[in-house]
Amino acid sequence: MIVRIVTALAVMLLASFSAHAQQPAPSRLDEIVKRGTLRVGMTGDYKPFTYLDKATQQFAGFDVDMAEALGKALGVKVEFVPTAWPKLMRDFEADQFDIAMGGISVTLDRQKKGYFSMPIMREGKTPIARCADTAKYQTLADIDKKGTRVIVNPGGTNERFARANVKNAEINVFPDNTAIFDEIAKGNADLMMTDASETRYQQKQHAGVLCAVHPDKPFDFSEKAYWLQRDMALKAFVDQWLHLSMEDGSYKKIYAAWFD
Repeated sequence: MIVRIVTALAVMLLASFSAHAQQPAPSRLDEIVKRGTLRVGMTGDYKPFTYLDKATQQFAGFDVDMAEALGKALGVKVEFVPTAWPKLMRDFEADQFDIAMGGISVTLDRQKKGYFSMPIMREGKTPIARCADTAKYQTLADIDKKGTRVIVNPGGTNERFARANVKNAEINVFPDNTAIFDEIAKGNADLMMTDASETRYQQKQHAGVLCAVHPDKPFDFSEKAYWLQRDMALKAFVDQWLHLSMEDGSYKKIYAAWFD
């Protein structure tokens, strides 16, 4: 009798443990909703995607508005977490934020560490130079000559692209991405190779002084997307939100406010 009772209790405990073990762990999406806050990593130095006003400590830009829209869709507040291109990977791995936004390019190195949303933009690297010099920098061969001064911001895909393709020209690393285009305008550098969307934007900001060089035909292909911590539920939500935003006009409205 005692053996049967002990056996029955063991079976019950095993069944209870098995049922508990089969319950899925809370997803990152569940944690964000429960927390009531979406933590968004941003460099704050990449207009028009993201810009941090150091006086007010307020972020503004295309991806800032998109982040606020995502937070609204999730029903949570948005907390912007400052980061920088040289330490973006390190901060992501340290779980400083749930998602990185602000003109993030899709790379395989980043894909190893997390998930990317569906692409929000397709483009590539292209030069921006003083308008009088654009004919001199049509190809990578034109650029990669002794005497040419290429300026780059540190730690991101712009520096990586320049170092992979420039062997003879001079590469200068300039730490402040918010003022880097002024260096070209002032004659302290000849050109920068960056994403076509940024060259178009900076051409407008420096009208008649700086010109984007064939932004419709960039040197390579790249995509921008949102970089997510590795959680399929969160990725599925962000992808669906983006899909609906692109279909109902919300994305186009925000895009027009910053790019058109």
